[in-house]
This record gives sequence, structure tokens and C-alpha cells, in this order.
Amino acid sequence: MGNCWFRGSLIVNRVSSNAKPETPKIQSPSERDRSDESKLPSNAKEVEAMRLDSSARNPLVAFSFEELRAVTSNFRQDSLIGGGGFGRVYKGAVAASAAGDGDGAEPQPVAVKVHDGDNSFQGHREWLAEVIFLGHLSHPNLVRLVGYCCEGDHRLLVYEYMPRGSVESHLFSRKSVAAAAQKIRVMAPLSWATRMKIALGAARGLAFLHEAEKPVIYRDFKTSNILLDEEFNAKLSDFGLAKDGPVGDKSHVSTRIMGTYGYAAPEYVMTGHLTAMSDVYSYGVVLLELLTGRKSLDKSRPPREQTLADWALPLLTHKRKVMSIVDPRLSAAAAAAGAGGELPARAVHKAAMLAYHCLNRNPKARPLMRDIVASLEPLQADDEARDAAGA
Repeated sequence: MGNCWFRGSLIVNRVSSNAKPETPKIQSPSERDRSDESKLPSNAKEVEAMRLDSSARNPLVAFSFEELRAVTSNFRQDSLIGGGGFGRVYKGAVAASAAGDGDGAEPQPVAVKVHDGDNSFQGHREWLAEVIFLGHLSHPNLVRLVGYCCEGDHRLLVYEYMPRGSVESHLFSRKSVAAAAQKIRVMAPLSWATRMKIALGAARGLAFLHEAEKPVIYRDFKTSNILLDEEFNAKLSDFGLAKDGPVGDKSHVSTRIMGTYGYAAPEYVMTGHLTAMSDVYSYGVVLLELLTGRKSLDKSRPPREQTLADWALPLLTHKRKVMSIVDPRLSAAAAAAGAGGELPARAVHKAAMLAYHCLNRNPKARPLMRDIVASLEPLQADDEARDAAGA
């Protein structure tokens, strides 16, 4: 979506990592999954009927393939802004009315995600999941789905365009190569205040999903799926693996193990039991990435440091040790902002302890996302106060 659809090495079940791990051993799709293939919609009319059955609230535009071909200048190479195992993403522009931005004459930029390279049942199911979830849910910290195309074998999605790309591209791209490839402006290292703004926005998005009328488990929370608008507001994208949460007296959802290595909660990887606490664990990993500037899984590092959560967890409760693992670019960013290179140690320690609790091996001991939001809001307020004092 937007301009940040780069991922790690992907495999059939979408359990992946940024460091190209070996193919994992997971269970195969069930026979029931295969029999469900006939239930997938084959045209826009069937999609709308399915959306109606699911009480979809958000109006979506059913684009024709030819319309989207025109929008992207025939899917021209210079319109390409991202890609991966899911397909390719192009930048285009549609009428403001189609984009939901009123009746203005100025075309609005959009991101067009093409699933044509994956005509598998799993690929179509993930495409449909995005249509259903983003056609129903609306929140400032979720990316907005403008419309879709379901025509013949073509499966495309049209989203609002996110000009600053993904959090991943800002944190990990060497010399901003990925940022340049995604045609976004090369930016200075993210400051502490910006990182906490991103952490808070992403937490609000997850909290909204978990406490929706019909709770949703995101299941693939990671830096490449957090997109940034012009003001660095974070929005969750890519709902292909999202699942309805447990209802009634059920404690979890049993599902095939899918997601991304380094982010997936250990109990989910072990059992396939999915809960909102699985997302909380993934959130803790992302918070660590924002804190340290390290990838969740990095095979280029010494063996003991390759898995970020395992390496950092024992250090998070020690104030001096925490400051030693903070991303060194943060001090440079603080110096550039006129803060003398000093980081707010108290805020760093609080963020580290929050990550520590999110990564608890006991899922029942992890905090709820709404409690994480409540913990982060004062940190954001402190950052705003410091910025105002330094202005």
C-alpha cells in the first residue's frame, strides 16, 4: 500500500523474516480450506453481496480493470512503488469523488495493489479479507481502502496514498535505497518524539481492532505494515491475515500458523492458538525496533543477537543497559534538533519497560492494547512539551 510494500523473503504461508530464514515446518491447508475455494466471489456483484452480508459500513468503488490500467498509466514501470510475494503496487490518481475526498477537480493520489501474480486460493482469500475488514472498519490509524477490482482473474485493491512510506523503510533501509525505490523523500533518522508518535498511533490502531464491536486480531503487525502520512501519523495496512477474534466463552481462535518470524508470539507459533495477546507480543517487538534501530530478526549479527526479542529482553529492566542498546542515531537526531544530543532517559526507560511487559512469555500477563495507549500518551505529551519549550 502507499509506497512501502517491501517485505522480507516470503514463502507460501507468509511466515517470513527480513533476514530470509529457512522455510519453516507448518501444517498444510485443511481439506475444508480447499472446499471453501468455490465460495470466493468471482465478480464485483458477488463481492458487494458478501459485503452486505457482513454489514459493511464503508462505501467502496468497484473499479474495472481498464480503469485501473489507465490510473497507473498501463502499470508502467515508473509508476511502480513497491512489491513482494503478494504482488506489485503502483502509484496512480483517481477523481476526488472516487477517492472519497469530496467533489474537487484535483485528482487524488492512490496506491493500486495488484494481486494478479498470485491467483492461488490463499492469495484470493487474503485479497478478500482486506476488502471485508477495511470495508467495515474505519479509524484514523487504519489505512483507508478506496475500492477494489474483481474482474475475471484480476484482483486489485486501491488505497489512500501514504507519502512517507513504511516505518521499516525509515528504520532499516541502507542509505535510504528502499525509500528511493518507493519514490518517497529521503528523510533524516526518525527522532525520539517521532518514534513515540508512531508507537502511539499504531497502538491506537490495534486497540481499536481489539475492542471493535466484532473484535479483530491483526496477526501480521510489523514495521513494513505501518504506513506514515505526511505528518508521520501511523496507519496499519495489509489486513490479508487478519482474523475475527474469539467470541462468547472461547479464549482463542485456532488457525494455521501464518505471519512473520521475529514478530510472531511464541505461543502462537507453538500451538496455532491466536488471541489479541498475539498482537501485543508483536507490538512489543516493533517497540524494540523503534527503541534500538535493530531488525526483529537479523542473521548478519552474532548468533546471540540475531533474534531481537531474545537478545534485548534481559536488558530492558536495567536502566544503564537499556541506554546502551538505544539506536545511536537517536542521539544524532536529538543533537540536530538542538537538544544537545540528550535523550529523555525517563521516557526511554518507560518505553523499554512497556516492551518488556508486551514480550512476557505468559500471554495472560501482557497488557491490553488500551493500557499500552494509556502508558504512551503521557510520553507523547512530554515530547510535545519539550518541543514547545525548545521552540
